[in-house]
Amino acid sequence: MLSYEMTDVELLERFENGSIAADSFHHREHVRVVFLYLCRFPVLEALQKFASALKRFASAEGKSNRYHETITWGYVFLVRERMSRGQDWKCFAAANPDLLNWEDSILRKYYREETLKSEKARQVFVMPDKRL
Repeated sequence: MLSYEMTDVELLERFENGSIAADSFHHREHVRVVFLYLCRFPVLEALQKFASALKRFASAEGKSNRYHETITWGYVFLVRERMSRGQDWKCFAAANPDLLNWEDSILRKYYREETLKSEKARQVFVMPDKRL
């Protein structure tokens, strides 16, 4: 948890210019940035901007191999699906705690474990492969 809650503008600026410390940018902050991009851009533009910035962030941290396309795209589309007009981040986060839980990722509902661990899913978006 951050020592203070960054404003939306601060968070986006620090994420995009690479000045946010990796130890201050956890799953919750990833989801918040996705939410903020989706508030500002159409879904495909938000997806492109977030993925590009996330790859730069990972690379700057010396962890370019950590970027995972299926996880990234999956979360972008899940956040978009759950957004409603006029909802701010705090209301969204309170209404969607399952999206903020990295330990028990919601993607497990849609994907087999071996799929998410595959190199293919890391490199390209793979469609969900679990029956609901």
